[in-house]
Amino acid sequence: MFQRITPVVLNLIIINALVFFAQVAFGGMDDLNSVNDLFALHHYKADVFKPHQIITHIFMHGSLMHLLFNMLALWMFGTMIERVWGPKRFIIFYLVCGIGAALTQMGSYAFDFWQIDHTALSADLNMQYQTALRLGCTVGASGAIMGVLAAYGYLFPNTTLFIMPIPFPVKAKWAIIGIILLDVFGGVSKTPGDNIAHFAHVGGAVVGILLVIFWNRTNKQTFY
Repeated sequence: MFQRITPVVLNLIIINALVFFAQVAFGGMDDLNSVNDLFALHHYKADVFKPHQIITHIFMHGSLMHLLFNMLALWMFGTMIERVWGPKRFIIFYLVCGIGAALTQMGSYAFDFWQIDHTALSADLNMQYQTALRLGCTVGASGAIMGVLAAYGYLFPNTTLFIMPIPFPVKAKWAIIGIILLDVFGGVSKTPGDNIAHFAHVGGAVVGILLVIFWNRTNKQTFY
């Protein structure tokens, strides 16, 4: 496997794994800690928000399963795209999609907290609000990887995929569209207890598809 994997994908997997183990070692898996405060993505109204979090959150994860699932998807789909584009274009694409996902999530924060952000709070209420904002941070490469999935669905639309638990093969274009629609539904429905940043996923996918269409405008693919 490691002979076939492309260099940028391999290095991204290594970096994400190292960052995750650093999170565990320095208490980054706890709800409130300095690692999340420094590097996870926060609402711009949070006292701990810093601009660099728009990039650093891409390399953090909330659990081992979160890390494994994202890295598996990166390996499966990113390797093929890196072979087509080359390392330089692929890493630019990956980071731009991650930043697009972060900005979309920031917009989601602004919408969700619009009323309270424009309300004068007492010192005690503001302290509670700041604690809630610290707890509500975002981590993960999922937004960038959704961009990779969107690019794969555009470049290889008729490749058949086997997705559990669907008992039959599905063409990549329909599978990716379905995943994006599920994220849109999840973001709009706001199911209690759902801690997935659905709109970050959608933002990464939208940026990814726009970028791949722009780069590929002189080489049209057969989507149907």
